[in-house]
Amino acid sequence: MTTKSGFERRTFLTAALGSTAVLAADVACGSPVGVAPIAERRRFEGKVVLVTGATSGIGRAAAIAFAAEGGKVAFCGRREALGQEVEQQIRQAGGEATYSKVDVRDPAQVQAFVDAVVQRYGGLHVAFNNAGISMAKGLHEVSLEEWNDLLDTNVRGVFAAMRAQIPYMLSGGGGSIVLTSSVQSVATRKGSSTYTASKRALVGLAQAAALEYGTLGIRVNALCPGTVDTPLSRRQFSGGRPMTEEEFQAAAAEWARANVHGQQRIATAEEVAQAALMLASDDHPYLTGSSFIVDGGMTVAL
Repeated sequence: MTTKSGFERRTFLTAALGSTAVLAADVACGSPVGVAPIAERRRFEGKVVLVTGATSGIGRAAAIAFAAEGGKVAFCGRREALGQEVEQQIRQAGGEATYSKVDVRDPAQVQAFVDAVVQRYGGLHVAFNNAGISMAKGLHEVSLEEWNDLLDTNVRGVFAAMRAQIPYMLSGGGGSIVLTSSVQSVATRKGSSTYTASKRALVGLAQAAALEYGTLGIRVNALCPGTVDTPLSRRQFSGGRPMTEEEFQAAAAEWARANVHGQQRIATAEEVAQAALMLASDDHPYLTGSSFIVDGGMTVAL
């Protein structure tokens, strides 16, 4: 196998994540500018990685990051143009990725997607089941159709994905599964009854699956992010109306000062994606059944 030099790996990371993200990694790690320790890490070399909900936000950032660390990344989402854009971006940067248009609300599509990934790449080692939607409404205002749509996406979609993924991981000797839950699995807010119910269900799903498959080589963990700068959160901040970048940054900063008590800022998608990579990697083989909170200190305040 041909390995990339440190310079080549840094070039790949810069192309995939952007120079700003690489520079931030340099500074945060106390490294000289021009040297990115993360580019030296190839934790997913030779591994097949599946990501759902990866056309934007956390999933997109994770797909790019998995590929930057050597993973063969298969990812899905409903927005075809965005999916093809992410695939092209990864491939142009020297990575391996395949996009598929999949609606996780349809178990048959999910099964076909997982089968195709294994057929194409020869196995499955990592699954980041990230696809999800949100809703902010009072409980009595939520229609049964809205309830079903959110639960079908956030819970049944993850269950269908795991049900398809686990047999391949068992036959391959094990693997790692990460589910995107939320800090609202720990504490919630008004108007979040439906969303909170779905995200707390994912924690239970991760815990039970960790017990069922822990001795069979499969680790399962729930990632619980706080507020993240994604297209979804931007729509929520704007109430659906057009908002300039300056307006969004001002609104996000004001909200974070009042709600993110530790760091008083919202997360970037790349920051949360790195937490997903940590959970998915072999760095912590004893870590399973956890609910890993990444929220800038939002939930620790009284």
